[in-house]
Amino acid sequence: MADGRSTAATHLSVADGGGRADAGRSRRADILDAALALFVERGYAGTTMDDLGAAVDMKGPSLYKHVRSKQDLLAELMSRSIHTVQAAHDAAVATTDDVAVQLRRAVEAHVRFHARNRLDAFLGSRELGSLAPEHRAGIVRLRKAYERSFRRLVDAGVASGRFRVRSPKLATFALLDMGTGVAVWFRDDGDASVDEVAYLYGDLAMRLVGVTD
Repeated sequence: MADGRSTAATHLSVADGGGRADAGRSRRADILDAALALFVERGYAGTTMDDLGAAVDMKGPSLYKHVRSKQDLLAELMSRSIHTVQAAHDAAVATTDDVAVQLRRAVEAHVRFHARNRLDAFLGSRELGSLAPEHRAGIVRLRKAYERSFRRLVDAGVASGRFRVRSPKLATFALLDMGTGVAVWFRDDGDASVDEVAYLYGDLAMRLVGVTD
């Protein structure tokens, strides 16, 4: 499998517009997009604030009016990502009281997020160790909370007799891996759309937990 940085950079880089301003967008948003593309393409350690300033056409003093440090940008990008996918999960689960449908829709939301936000997925998997301890602890807590969201659904399905799994813990990990794997291979110009992939992975999720009806 190709290295995540080079693969992601092939499909979205600063030169492709990953950090360029669109009408009506805030400069902060432009800086975050540029940082995301650069961190994936060059690595966090290999990206300088000068690189970032060049990507958004800003000199040092102007750039520092919008961002305190490279570390703050990395922490904000990872926090934004996990909050976004958690919100998508919560919205999906809230649409029904049927635990099997809840899990299916949660998996579909999980897959859609990772297919549509591949750079965020690469950054989250590659650069967690680049966070300062205080930032890393917060991101790990958010990730654990997201993991528990899936575990609660699996446990509820098992308790109700709807799911048949030997290990709810391993089933939860497998469900989460579905999304992260999609981020590696999915392409917008591929054979299947985001929604098609999400629906098929929903089917796989139901088989994985042994839905009984």
